[in-house]
Amino acid sequence: METEPQRLKEQDGAPSSLNAAIEVVNVSKDLCGIASATVAFGSVSALLTMIRDSMINERDYVELGLSCADICRVLDRGISGNNSQNLSQPVREAISQLTTTVADIQRKATKQSIRGTASRLLHAKNDKETIAAWKSDLNRMLHIFTVRSVVLARLWLTIRSQAELAVNAYVTVSDIRHDVANTHSIVSDIHRSMLKDPEGINGKHQSARTRSGELPPSPPRACFGRGALTEKIIGFAETLTPSALIGVGGIGKTSIALTVLHHDRIKKRFGENRRFLRCDQFSASRGNFLTRLSKVIGAEVENPEDLAPLRTFLSSKETIIVLDNAESILDPQGTDAQEIYALVEELSQLETVCLCITSRISTVPPDCETLDIPTLPMESARDAFYRIFKSPGRPALIDVVLEQLEFHPLSITLLATVAHHNKWDTDRLNKEWKRRRTGLLHTQHNKSLASAIELSLASPMFQELGSDARGLLGIVAFFPQGIDENNLEWLFPDISDGPNIFDKFCVLSLTYRSDGFLTMLAPLRDYLRPNDPNLYPLLCATKERYFSRLSVQLHPTRPGFGDARWITSEDANVEHLLDVFTTVDENSGIAWTACAHFMAHLLWHKPRLTVLTPKIEGLPDDHPSKIQCLIQLALLLGSVGNLAKKKRLLAQTLELQGGQGGDLHVARTLRYLAEVNGRLGLFAEGILQAEEALAIFERLDDESERASTLCRLSWLFYDSRQIDAAEAAVLRCMDLLPEEGKQFRMCQCQCVLGNICRSRGETGKAIEYFETALRIASTFDWQDQLFWNHYSLAELFFEKDKLDDAHAHVERAKLHAIDNPYFLGRATELEAEFWYKERRFEAAKSGATRAVELYEKLEATKYLRRSGVLLQRIEADLVASESDF
Repeated sequence: METEPQRLKEQDGAPSSLNAAIEVVNVSKDLCGIASATVAFGSVSALLTMIRDSMINERDYVELGLSCADICRVLDRGISGNNSQNLSQPVREAISQLTTTVADIQRKATKQSIRGTASRLLHAKNDKETIAAWKSDLNRMLHIFTVRSVVLARLWLTIRSQAELAVNAYVTVSDIRHDVANTHSIVSDIHRSMLKDPEGINGKHQSARTRSGELPPSPPRACFGRGALTEKIIGFAETLTPSALIGVGGIGKTSIALTVLHHDRIKKRFGENRRFLRCDQFSASRGNFLTRLSKVIGAEVENPEDLAPLRTFLSSKETIIVLDNAESILDPQGTDAQEIYALVEELSQLETVCLCITSRISTVPPDCETLDIPTLPMESARDAFYRIFKSPGRPALIDVVLEQLEFHPLSITLLATVAHHNKWDTDRLNKEWKRRRTGLLHTQHNKSLASAIELSLASPMFQELGSDARGLLGIVAFFPQGIDENNLEWLFPDISDGPNIFDKFCVLSLTYRSDGFLTMLAPLRDYLRPNDPNLYPLLCATKERYFSRLSVQLHPTRPGFGDARWITSEDANVEHLLDVFTTVDENSGIAWTACAHFMAHLLWHKPRLTVLTPKIEGLPDDHPSKIQCLIQLALLLGSVGNLAKKKRLLAQTLELQGGQGGDLHVARTLRYLAEVNGRLGLFAEGILQAEEALAIFERLDDESERASTLCRLSWLFYDSRQIDAAEAAVLRCMDLLPEEGKQFRMCQCQCVLGNICRSRGETGKAIEYFETALRIASTFDWQDQLFWNHYSLAELFFEKDKLDDAHAHVERAKLHAIDNPYFLGRATELEAEFWYKERRFEAAKSGATRAVELYEKLEATKYLRRSGVLLQRIEADLVASESDF
C-alpha cells in the first residue's frame, strides 16, 4: 500500500516549487543591500525551508502554500511601502518573482485532490538554537531599523513568535496564516507610533497594542427568514465574489449584511478583517469616501487621492468590506458620482477584497452578483412581529395585518414596537390599524416608515426626474396592481419622458416589475397614494382615460369586443378607481355610467363578484344610473351562478322600469328574468316571461331582439323536455338572423340543435352541430361558446361510454375557463361525476371538493347544494368500499 511520504515524494511539482521559492528569496537577500531587509529575507527563507520539510499531505500543502502567499504579500508590502527609495531593480524583480512562484504553488496545490480528513498539524523541525538565533537577529533589528524598517521588524517578531510556539506545541498552519495575515494591524500601529516618536519613549521602542481599523457593528439579535439568502452571500464571500443587496428602504439589507459579517464561517475566513462602512454618514464626495475607507480598513493614509496608497495595504490580506446604504454615494446624480462609482468598481475587482454593497438603487458595478431582497415569508413575518409584541390575543387578526403590510420587515417591526409601547392587545391593534394604516408606523423614538421613504424621495436621482415624478409615483401607489407598462403612453400622453421616469423608479427600488406591471409594496402605497383624488390633477386625467376606454358597447358581434379583454389584467385597478370616485362624488353620473360599463366588461371577459355591489344596491331609486347599474350587476351575478340574487335584482329593476324604463328595456329585463327562472328550474314562469318579451319585440318590429329571445325560449323548452317546441323556436331564431353579425347567434343555435339531437339519440348529427359551433367560436375566440360546446360533447361521450373522449372534452372545457371560476366549477363538478360513476372515489372526492370551494366563493347556492350532495354520495360510497376490504 502506498504510504503518505511516498505519495508526497512523487509529487514532483510541490517540493520543486518550494525550492524555487527559497532560491528566489535567497537571491533577493543577496541583492538587497539593506541589512534589515537581508535579515528579513533570511528569516523568510528559513520559514519556507521549515514548510518544505514539514509537509505531510495534500491538505497541508494547500494550507502551507496559502501561508507562504500571505507572508510574501506582507513582506512585499513592507518593503515597497517603506524602503522603496533604497531598493534596486533586481530586488524588485526578485520580490515579484517570489510572489509569482508562491502563486504558482497555490495554483498547483489547488489542482491536487484534497481528502475530507482533518488538517494535519505543522511541527517545526528547527531546534531551539535556531529559534534563539532568529530571536537574537530580530532583537538587533529593533534597535537599528529606521522608522520604515520597524514595519519589517514587527512582522518577523510575529513569525518568530509562531515558530517558537511550534517548537513547544503543535500549531496549525491556519493559525500561523491567520496571525500573519493580520500583522498589518500591528504594523500600522507601530508605524504611526514611530512617526510620533521615532526613538520611542525615553529612547526605547514603544510597542503598539491598539488594533487598527474598525470592526463592524454588532449583528441584529434576530434575522428571520433570511437563512437561504445569507448562505448565498456567504458563498460569494468565500470565493471573494463581490455582491450587492438591492431593495427598498426597510427591507432588511443592513441586517442581512451584518448577519453575514458575524457568521462563524466569515469570521474564520477573514478574522478581524471584516469592515463595515456606512456611506450615508458622510457627505458624498470622492475625497470623503477615500478618507473614510482608509480609516475603516485601518490603512490610516491621510487624505488619499485614489486607491493606489490603499491598494498595497488591501492586497496584504483578504478582507471583506460592506458598503452600507451605498445609494448615497452611487447615485448617478450625486456629487462626484462617476469618480466614486469608478473607485467602488476598482475596489470590487481587487483579488484580496470581497465587496458587499447594500443599496436602494441598482446602479452597482457589473461584477457584483446582484440580489433583489424580497419581503419575508409569512412564518418569518410572524416571528419578527411576536419577538417584540408579546400580548396574547387572536393571531388571525395579526396575520391579516401582516398580509396587508406585505410582510415588509421595517413596517412589521415598527407596528410591533408601537403596539408594545402602548400596551395594546390584538383587538386594539387591529382597530388602530384599520383607522390609521401606515400612519400608525411611527414609534416614540422617532423611527418611522415615512422617514425611510422620504430618504429615497430626497435622493439626487429622484429630484432630477422633475416635478412630474412625485405625481407619477402617486399614480402607481393609487392603483392596487400598479401601472401596466404597455399603457404608459396611453395613460400619460403629456409626459414625454414617462418610460425613463418609471425606469428610474425601479432603479431607486421605489417600484418593481411584476407580470408586466410597475407596482410597489403596500406600505409605500399607503404612504404615497393621494389623500384627496379630486385634488390630484394627474389622477383625474388618468381616470378620464380609463372611463373612455370602458365606454365601448360590448357584444360579440360588435367591433372592439376582442380588444376589451384588457380588463382581464386590469380589473382590480378599474374596480378600485370606480370604488374611490363613486365614493368621493356619489352623484357623479359619469362615474356610475363607467361602473355599469365595467360590469359589462367583467360579464363578457372575467365574470366574478365585485366590491361595488353594496354601493349599487344602496343607490336611491331615483338615481339616474341605478337601473342601468342594477341590470349589469344582475347579469354579472348570474354569470357566476348567483341565481337567487340575480332574480331579485331583476325584479327590482322591472319594478323601477314601470315608471321610466320604456317597452324595449322592460322586454329585455323580462328576457333576463326568463333565463334565470329557467336555470332555477322554474320553467313555466320563465317561458311566460320569454313569450311576453317576444310579443313586445314583435310589436316594436325589432328582429335582432326577437332572435335573441327565441334563442332563449328554445333553451327553456329544451330544459323542460319540450324537445319539439325547442326545435321550432331555434329554427325560427335562425330564420330571423341578419347576414351581418349573425355568427354569434348562429353559434348558440348550433349548440341548442346539438343538444336536441343528443336527447333524441341522434349522436352523429349532435356531434356535427357541436363541431360546427366550435369552428365558429374558434374563429372569433368566444370563450363561453367554446366552453359550453366542449361541455356538451363531454356529456354526450360519457353517455355513450366513450370515457377517454369524455375526459378529453372536460379538459378542453377547462382551458376556456381560465378567467371564469363558475365555468371551472361546472367542469370540475362534471368530471367528478364521471369519476364517481367509474368508481374512482378518491379522484371524484377531490373534484367535488374543489367544485364546492369554487361555488362557495361565488355564492352560487344552487350549484353549491348540488355539488355538496354529490360529495356526500361519493364519501359514503368511499367508506363503503373501504369497509369491503
